[in-house]
Amino acid sequence: MLRLPLKEMQASSGMFKSNAPLIRRLLILLQFLPGVLSWGKEGHYATCKIAEGLLTQEAITTVKMLLPDYANGDLASLCSWADEIRHNPRWRWTGPLHYIDTPDFKCNYDYCRDCHDFAGRKDRCAAGAIYNYSTQLSYYGLPASEQKYNLTEALLFLSHFIGDIHQPLHVGFTGDAGGNTITVRWYRRKTNLHHVWDNMIIESALKKFYNLNLAVLVETLRTNILEDWSADIPSWEVCESNQTVCPNLHASESIRLACKFAYRNATPGSTLGDEYFLTRLPIVEKRLAQGGVRLAAVLNRIFVPVQPSRLRSDS
Repeated sequence: MLRLPLKEMQASSGMFKSNAPLIRRLLILLQFLPGVLSWGKEGHYATCKIAEGLLTQEAITTVKMLLPDYANGDLASLCSWADEIRHNPRWRWTGPLHYIDTPDFKCNYDYCRDCHDFAGRKDRCAAGAIYNYSTQLSYYGLPASEQKYNLTEALLFLSHFIGDIHQPLHVGFTGDAGGNTITVRWYRRKTNLHHVWDNMIIESALKKFYNLNLAVLVETLRTNILEDWSADIPSWEVCESNQTVCPNLHASESIRLACKFAYRNATPGSTLGDEYFLTRLPIVEKRLAQGGVRLAAVLNRIFVPVQPSRLRSDS
């Protein structure tokens, strides 16, 4: 069954084609605003950079065609766009699409139970958004008269939300808003648990192990994909029943990891230091890699050579 797009998602306008100079200024400005990003700009960049290196030639060509000119063919450079526009009144409706709230302490996920926004409107969560925007992208290659979506926006939303759903606390407990209300100290710095997983584990890793060089982190993850994790890659890429996307699987993984690693030993007021950092960093790095591998697999499945009956009915 085809998952119908949400009204607001259908109504996304041709923002990229008509307002490129404005968007460029907005992106530059938002780089200097604190606390507005999820998974962190570095995390989203890493996920999308990994994906770029795993795309088929058909997918690479299509992605570059859909990106605005100022991106210079670099998907990773715009993978935080969905964060950077979410506080704009015009795009505020996208806020619930970045996460999934699950019942407190159950440590499991169910689409019918959990995929809704704060007002209870169904399909408004990260998993619903991934279904929606992958369906929109499947219209690529159809005649202009049959196009009804902004495929540039669909590409950027899909790339971002696949990253988000791999951050364990983006599938967290309702009662603490995925760790946002759990105040902790990261070493000496006061913050919240969600921010630790979005940003601070990656930032600390860049300082301690990667000489503040994001490219080195990305290359390390690529090496692990080709070597240490190579046997796992086929299982990361596949979706049940030949579906194009499988966000329910990724969300289930995330809430289990949130319970086992993110929430554990992170009570309100606690100080998280080396023990927490060094045992959680491998989880973060693997989720960045999984997000990149899976994003590439999704785009490769969508952007196959055009055939007359290529539209799918994913459920």
